[in-house]
Amino acid sequence: MTSDTNILVIDDEYLSSYISERLIKKVKQDSQVTTYLDGKKAIDKLVEIKKQDVNLLPDYIFVDLFMPTMGGWEFLEQFRALDIDPQGKCKIYILTSSLYPDDVEKSASHNNIIDYLIKPLDFEKLKKIFE
Repeated sequence: MTSDTNILVIDDEYLSSYISERLIKKVKQDSQVTTYLDGKKAIDKLVEIKKQDVNLLPDYIFVDLFMPTMGGWEFLEQFRALDIDPQGKCKIYILTSSLYPDDVEKSASHNNIIDYLIKPLDFEKLKKIFE
């Protein structure tokens, strides 16, 4: 892996996004973290990146489920429908406060979701993710 790890956090809660970004940078100091407050803006940016060079897509995506404009499930549908990551570069993690069994089950049925994480992010869990 290159020394610069590109990470995308999509979460409408500003404080949660800020905490996630700070913790990620603490665990993975060589990372570049970009945050979006809704899935639509993130999809638009990812489409733009894909047109430029798929190798510039993020290595990791942490996406919240419940957001205005475009939530996490809609984001994942668009991500797949637009074939944004044809090479499978992005490792996608759900990052949510939802404890609904249906959401956990639904995430397990998505082949491009690595794990279902409950907010807030945990230092030790992040260390394992980035190993």
